[in-house]
Amino acid sequence: MTGLVFDLLLCALLLAAGLAAVVARGLFAGVVFFIAYGVFVALGWLRLDAIDVALAEAAIGAGLTGVLLLGAIGQLSRAGAEAPAPRPNIPLALACGGLSLLLGAAFLALPDAPGLQAEVAAALPISGAENPVTAVLLNFRAIDTLLESIVLTAVLVGVWALARDDAWGCRPGLPQRVRPDGVLAGFGRLLPPLGLMVGVYLVWAGTKQPGGAFQGGTVLAAVWLLAAMAGAVTAPRVTDLLLRAALVAGPILFLAVGIAGALGGSFLGLAPAVAGPLILAIEVALTLSIASTLALLVLGPPEARA
Repeated sequence: MTGLVFDLLLCALLLAAGLAAVVARGLFAGVVFFIAYGVFVALGWLRLDAIDVALAEAAIGAGLTGVLLLGAIGQLSRAGAEAPAPRPNIPLALACGGLSLLLGAAFLALPDAPGLQAEVAAALPISGAENPVTAVLLNFRAIDTLLESIVLTAVLVGVWALARDDAWGCRPGLPQRVRPDGVLAGFGRLLPPLGLMVGVYLVWAGTKQPGGAFQGGTVLAAVWLLAAMAGAVTAPRVTDLLLRAALVAGPILFLAVGIAGALGGSFLGLAPAVAGPLILAIEVALTLSIASTLALLVLGPPEARA
């Protein structure tokens, strides 16, 4: 009974936060409600026992996406731009509500399907991972994960392409100026060591339990961003060779493993004897690339310093 009451309350909070994010009178209020909505969605996935999805939603959907939106508001404020006051769009709201009802009806009309849980469980002992999600992402459906890592790098290239010619080779984002005795500076010194341990643990534990490169990389990106916002570290120049090596380390190692598997008869095919170490090596390299890419995406294109 308690679980049912919690689920109903969570559904009500989800609807309220989503509605508040859409109809908020200001950009900042809308972003705040959007972040709250992401937190509630993560709790919903947790209630469905989809812990890996919940971690990803909390870290990316609510965390980094919220930071990106807040950064966009800051850019608009610095540029002196003001967003027009939102007006209720009744036809659009009715259309979205009708589409939601149609999607719900289509979902309920789907026939019961057993899924592939039995097949995944049967192949788990030779997959190199005890966590079925990791086994699927880095072994059974590894090509999808490889393409996702390449797309993430391509997105960063697109963001950097927005830089002005005189800014190329500079550091991404604007310099941060904080009070040495302020709250942000204190958090910038206190939280990064804790976040570093959490991120490393998520990567290490990902082969056996919920976690992995995307979750750990997102936490490490947040650690870097917090330290940068507090003025404790400075982002490297976009031409830095070590930075570029970190950005492509994951996709290159992943692709190299795939090519090696192709020479053995199966692209990205991992032999059971070496699947475990290979998956861990790919996870570590992907974590480095994901953390660097996400942090740089939030910082934005290179900016010429005055």
